Amino acid sequence: MLSLPQRERRQAWVLLAPMLVMMFLLTAWPLARTLWLSFTDAGLIGDGSAPTWVGSDNFIYALSDADFRAALWRTLYFTFVSVFIEGVIGVLVALLLNQPFWGRSALRVLVILPWALPTIVNATMWRLNFNPDYGSINALLSQLGVIDHYRSWLGSPDSAINAVMFADIWKNYPLITLLTLAALQTIPEDLFEAARLDGASAWRRFRVITFPAIAAPLAVALILRTIDAFKVFDIIYVMTRGGPLDSTKTVSFFVYQESFSYLRAGSGAAYAILMTLICTLLIAIYMLLLLRQRKQGASE
Repeated sequence: MLSLPQRERRQAWVLLAPMLVMMFLLTAWPLARTLWLSFTDAGLIGDGSAPTWVGSDNFIYALSDADFRAALWRTLYFTFVSVFIEGVIGVLVALLLNQPFWGRSALRVLVILPWALPTIVNATMWRLNFNPDYGSINALLSQLGVIDHYRSWLGSPDSAINAVMFADIWKNYPLITLLTLAALQTIPEDLFEAARLDGASAWRRFRVITFPAIAAPLAVALILRTIDAFKVFDIIYVMTRGGPLDSTKTVSFFVYQESFSYLRAGSGAAYAILMTLICTLLIAIYMLLLLRQRKQGASE
């Protein structure tokens, strides 16, 4: 007869089995299929014959492709700059919304609104705002005297990626704000009162009390945003289609074109696997930094 702990473990595995099967079907199997395709010359349109095994040729081709390397660096620039700005804005807005003032509840609702919008709606809205003929951005900057003539923000390789980043930041900083605000509301007010009585400055109160309390939720938010920003596709597809002159062509857009425009499923799968590995590396770096921060906090 099984002991009670053994029966409980067995029961736990039985209860987890449906979820594990679903995870395998929805995650492991598609990933394994993509990995297999990456070693073949499979195409989306063929003559019905089985794909030919080409080994690592697709990966060698991908890593030697100058356009792919350019798209990778462009994606990393988009990811780290946008996530950094979102983190700064998100924390500052959360600190503001944590203060008592009239209309705070209404302002919290307005802050959530950009994040609640579908990405397609957000991208379409900002594509219209950046329109070189009647966009509100040109009109506003012209009225303020910042520019002396209307510019094609999405039509210039020098400004297109930054314009897309602006739209992405506007939509996604509320996520960091919400998670940070939730953490701020768990801090007892007595700690701040005691720090004020001890003569601690506002910066010292933030560094000693506020930041340790929001560090873990903020790290989770940054990890989520890093993953999301690195695989950005939909906002770029709507706003620029990867142009002009491939200046907004990210890794995800590269995978899309290779697989569905050029109909090369094998090499497209190789690009997708490389993208997955890089994304996994970014997650591992964030997790190591978070673990180190927790160890330092525990030692203090």
